[in-house]
Amino acid sequence: MNEALSPRTHRWLSGIHDRLRRQSCVEKKLQLEATQEFRGWCDEHEIDLDAYLGSGVLRFDRMLITKVQDLLDSLGHLPLGESASGKTTSQQARLSDLEDKGSRERPRAHRVLLNLETLSSRPGISDAAREIIDLDWRELDLDAFDALIMIENLDSFYAFAPDSLALAGYCQPLVVYRGDRHYGGGFSQLAKAWSARSKPHLGFGDFDPRGVRIVLGSGATQMLLPPPDWLREHATRHHVPAEQFPDQDALRQYRDQLPAEHPLHGYLALLLDEQRGLKQQWFDERQERVPLK
Repeated sequence: MNEALSPRTHRWLSGIHDRLRRQSCVEKKLQLEATQEFRGWCDEHEIDLDAYLGSGVLRFDRMLITKVQDLLDSLGHLPLGESASGKTTSQQARLSDLEDKGSRERPRAHRVLLNLETLSSRPGISDAAREIIDLDWRELDLDAFDALIMIENLDSFYAFAPDSLALAGYCQPLVVYRGDRHYGGGFSQLAKAWSARSKPHLGFGDFDPRGVRIVLGSGATQMLLPPPDWLREHATRHHVPAEQFPDQDALRQYRDQLPAEHPLHGYLALLLDEQRGLKQQWFDERQERVPLK
């Protein structure tokens, strides 16, 4: 027996339930997929619909929708008018004994990866200066940090330590992985909340068209890059892949809006005019804060 209604048909019935608060009858065509599923569900649960069938339509009234609501309650399913959309599995469980994986909030929806200074030792785990922590960004007191540092690449994130001269002025930087399909959503929310505080937001990523666009798109106000002379000596065409050529148009538009004396011009000339770049893992240990605005 199919005890559960599909989420789409449940939403469809919830809409009918809402309309019946304002009118005495709602008609739905019999050929609708939702109507057919609902009729099959009623047959399985011995709800007689003969009195509600008309010429090509099924007529809902408040008595019928009350029978449906009572049956859902007895089965422990989500009541009409309630939605599981955007809720965690635990929150869904408090509403119903059915799990709707398609509409639930993803477990990592608000999670971020942080690279933080180790404050205490843990039994059985070797001591390290930095530790990686997975948490819900909403648990952070953003006012406790004086700079946000976004790291593009995961391997560079794991190895990162904010001990360069470029970061010497920050006492409590918040070092966060930019994210991928697992953590990208959480970082995006964190970056938006951070932007409201008017504090420095530094991006540290590849010096290639995609990497610079990622940093710009993150809302960063500065980018950590090697000194211009050093980068000019080490940048290579091999680090500007052909698949990133479409990213260059947006960077050219961005460059056209910069003041003539802006320090980013020299970097973009190397990247866009000479087609030379450098992956983050090849950077020199010395970094400079290059403004992006």
